[in-house]
Amino acid sequence: MSGTALAPEKKQEILGMRKNGKQWHAPRKAFRPGSGLTSYEQRNKLRMATAATKAKEKEMKDEKEAERQQRVQAIKEKRAAKEEKERYEKMAEKMHKKRVERLKRKEKRNKLLNS
Repeated sequence: MSGTALAPEKKQEILGMRKNGKQWHAPRKAFRPGSGLTSYEQRNKLRMATAATKAKEKEMKDEKEAERQQRVQAIKEKRAAKEEKERYEKMAEKMHKKRVERLKRKEKRNKLLNS
């Protein structure tokens, strides 16, 4: 054995004639139902990854919903202010300006006490 190392040659398995006579089909391997199972660590990593993804999605949805609620609340406050302003204008048409101002102040005090 001189210093030349030969690469290991691949053995070609010599298969005889197939029993069913269908030599054109690829040879099949034995059915092993447990071979595709993943380890506990891999399953756990996958669970953790999906849990993190779901948490991030939930956080993003909550932020979006909070922004939407803020917009809705701002619209409601604007409408309420507009209605109140219109109500005071109607009162001003019928009453004196000073009396309307007094009523405004009185209603504001009542709002603060009730809230």
